[in-house]
Amino acid sequence: MIVRFGTPTGSALGYLAEGFVHLLPFRSIGEFARTDGAWSWSESTRRSLGTFDPRELELLAPVDDYMEVWGAGVTYLRSLEAREEESESSRDIYSRVYDAPRPELFFKGLGWRAGGSGSVVTLRTDSYNCVPEPELALLVSPTGAIAGLTVCNDLTARDIESENPLYLPQAKIWLGSCILGPGIVPTREISDPYALEITMSIVRGSDTVFEGSSNTARLRRRLDELALAALRDQPQPNGFLLSTGTPIVPPWEFALAAGDTVSITIESVGTLSHSIGLPDHAPSTDLRP
Repeated sequence: MIVRFGTPTGSALGYLAEGFVHLLPFRSIGEFARTDGAWSWSESTRRSLGTFDPRELELLAPVDDYMEVWGAGVTYLRSLEAREEESESSRDIYSRVYDAPRPELFFKGLGWRAGGSGSVVTLRTDSYNCVPEPELALLVSPTGAIAGLTVCNDLTARDIESENPLYLPQAKIWLGSCILGPGIVPTREISDPYALEITMSIVRGSDTVFEGSSNTARLRRRLDELALAALRDQPQPNGFLLSTGTPIVPPWEFALAAGDTVSITIESVGTLSHSIGLPDHAPSTDLRP
């Protein structure tokens, strides 16, 4: 697994293996992405670059500050069913997206807005029903190759989206609404990305208040299809991150609250865990019903 960590002069990349982080000869996630995920090193190179104890490192979200993060929606049947349940006035919109040749794609934010594993993020202050969306995310190279995989929590204010699908950007984008990590697993190390178990648990106090599981086998669209669609007519010279949609949706009566801990595990990719904190500001106008 490739991890990004803080240094006195910025950030660096290392490869986490056998309990140690081995420094990589890449200065950024984008530089690794530009290799299309193809890289190798000799044992002598590994020794010369340096080795660290991960417990002594500040691990960061595996995305460069000015790398774009995008999302895909309604790519699993469960997501379609949930969107239809939540949006009685526009149910057909989601079924048309699920069956359409063109996937739903939306901008999630720049890398500096993303939280990493172990971070504390806040919810939208004008929403009363924010939920986690556990997703497999892709590191896509400038050529459209899938260089690696990571875990994403695509936090969503579903009450805002349910009011009107045109509110999707407000439902999806705020500081901390995207959490990525713990690192990037090169695609070549995953035997079958369409057979990965996804699990999510949410702990509140000492109680587990939600658990769910699914599998990427239920993904309707191909990963390369999503990557190439996101690249169409918008070059990404440093690559980008693309989250591929969620197969796990909590019931409508559930909403995240300050103090909750969310843990998402994707088989062979890793575990992303973070907590929900209190916002340090209040909305200037409360738009809640």
